[in-house]
Amino acid sequence: MAGDRLTVSLDEESREALDDLVSRTENGQSETVRRAIIFYAANFQVANSEGDIDLERYYRMLSGGEHVLLDVDFLHGLLDHVEFDDGEPNPEFQQVINRVAEFHAEEYRTRFHSLEGMLDWFSFCGFLTARKAESETYHVVFPTEKVKWFMMEFIERSTAKLDFEVEVSEGVSKVLITEA
Repeated sequence: MAGDRLTVSLDEESREALDDLVSRTENGQSETVRRAIIFYAANFQVANSEGDIDLERYYRMLSGGEHVLLDVDFLHGLLDHVEFDDGEPNPEFQQVINRVAEFHAEEYRTRFHSLEGMLDWFSFCGFLTARKAESETYHVVFPTEKVKWFMMEFIERSTAKLDFEVEVSEGVSKVLITEA
């Protein structure tokens, strides 16, 4: 395969990382570097996020069983089967959401130091899309109305112990969330 040649200077950490990857994948250096570049390009936004996303921590949570990857259609299917009475969910389901959110409120108290970091994390997890509107206000869009309901329930309770206040203004299809 003909291609462009590239000369790269590696520091000690980069050299050790490359050697480790070559050893684990049993690919040559060139193939390993090509794959690393493609992976980095595909994950550029997350890798260069200014928020509090910690990919190593996320990997540990996935590999430790604390979190799972969930197909978005599966999530929508689950939420479609939540029984709503007069616009309210099944009380037992609501209690579960509240209990999980209150548990995370304690974790988030020391984990997130800004609304931006928290919204980056939720966006990374695929629950929403957030765009900074002005200073500390974010336009937040959800994939469906039920995901919006589910995440707003979670966000309102899980932000209770943060070092900053969160103000929410719900629109028809999006939400404005401000760090106060």
